[in-house]
Amino acid sequence: MLARILLAALLVTCGLAGAATAPPAGAQATIEALTRAHAAVVGVQVTAAEGARSAETLGRQRSGSGVVIGPDGLVLTIGYLLLEADTIQVQTQDNRTLPARAVGYDLATGFGLVRPLLPLRGVSPVALGTLKDVGTGDALMAATGGADGDVAMTQLVSKRAFSGYWEYHIESALFTSPPIGNHSGAPLFNQRGELLGIGSLFVSDVLGGMPRVPGNMFVPVDLLKPILAEMQKTGTSSASRRPWLGLTSAEQGGRVQVVRVAPGSPAQAGGIEAGDVVLAIDGARVATLEEFYKRLWAHANPDDEIVLTVLQGADIRTLKIKAVDRMSTMARPAGI
Repeated sequence: MLARILLAALLVTCGLAGAATAPPAGAQATIEALTRAHAAVVGVQVTAAEGARSAETLGRQRSGSGVVIGPDGLVLTIGYLLLEADTIQVQTQDNRTLPARAVGYDLATGFGLVRPLLPLRGVSPVALGTLKDVGTGDALMAATGGADGDVAMTQLVSKRAFSGYWEYHIESALFTSPPIGNHSGAPLFNQRGELLGIGSLFVSDVLGGMPRVPGNMFVPVDLLKPILAEMQKTGTSSASRRPWLGLTSAEQGGRVQVVRVAPGSPAQAGGIEAGDVVLAIDGARVATLEEFYKRLWAHANPDDEIVLTVLQGADIRTLKIKAVDRMSTMARPAGI
């Protein structure tokens, strides 16, 4: 059944649907590789701790996907699913539900690692690929796990840097279309069945401009390779120990505008308000989220004092804010 679905989807994605010709050369090998990759996809179910701060935006009950990348059953997923987790369960392709433990969460990349507490019998880990081997227009497979698990062929639309509104920036991200639904932690595979990325977001502008084409953003596994050992050893990476202000911001007309201030955050304590425009950080002008974040993270210590120049109503104000390590504000899952 899966092979037929993959063949039909592959033909559609390659523009050969309805053609009176044989499947593309190598289609059978591609289907076999993707079938093996799909066997390593799992569902991830998380219940956050009572009173978890992250529940305000993510909810207490969270569901997504992951993929086995280690011979010991190590599962790679998207990290926000694991924030302040109380219980974690992994659901296999053969409908087994196994308790799992958080291994790591990396704020800088967004990756999360979990390990089942019982053996994952008969599940082989996938190989890690690289974004360097894929180009615009390439047909890729996205997969979801759990009770409603599915597969879908999609296409790579672009590879570029990405800045998130939640104090997040990566130098490279994979953008695909058409979009998939339950994208959280969904693995993305190339036609050799190698893992390329982990699903993070639905986005309305995968092209980064007009026309606006909906799709998904995937965090590339290229960012995981240098930090995987460190994450397993310490629960995070050194790059994640950086200043956090607690701002939700957006770029508007060459300006960085504050959309929301997290309750109890350093930004709130320092006098930042929703609607403020960030003009400069430590005296250096910023016009994009990328500039803002990189200036912020240039501070060596997570708890450094940050000087923001903001337009607040009709007034320009200089505010001193004592930043914090984001992870110090939340309960850590057992295991990290």
